[in-house]
Amino acid sequence: MRYRLGTRRDAAKLAALHTAVADHQTSLHGKGIWSYHTSERGALHMLRTSRVIVATDGKSIVGTARLQTKKPWAIDVSYFTPCERPLYLVSMAVLPERQGEGIGRKCMKEAERVARAWPADAIRLDAFDSSAGAGGFYERAGYTERGRTRYKGSALIYYELLLTKKSAGRAAKKP
Repeated sequence: MRYRLGTRRDAAKLAALHTAVADHQTSLHGKGIWSYHTSERGALHMLRTSRVIVATDGKSIVGTARLQTKKPWAIDVSYFTPCERPLYLVSMAVLPERQGEGIGRKCMKEAERVARAWPADAIRLDAFDSSAGAGGFYERAGYTERGRTRYKGSALIYYELLLTKKSAGRAAKKP
């Protein structure tokens, strides 16, 4: 298994990966916000606006995670530890038939490595607060729950991983 940053040449495979995960989530949990397919054009947009980590096994992309500086629409920053350089983890996915092999955990470690080199103070994310959500996965990966909310009908849990001593000191002081 290799981990690297994605390129334009990966767009079709990334779109197929995200679509396979969406279909799998829909088969398990019914239709929801997780059900939307990703097009090659959408994957190209991801590659232009963020750093996309890809996990490869031979020529196949089996997992991915995306880091960006732009705050996603569903994130309320008031829940998070104040910091100067947060990154947002979005679009985490592992091929359904490869889940449970540690690929997602290693993608998270690679995202942390990329974020530290960026440099960033923290990684923030949201997860669905439902059976389709991955909150337990993020907690096992070392992320701290920062709050729960609803956004446009979806229940969410916010998580963060503090990367610098300065940001960790701020978290200790937050009520």
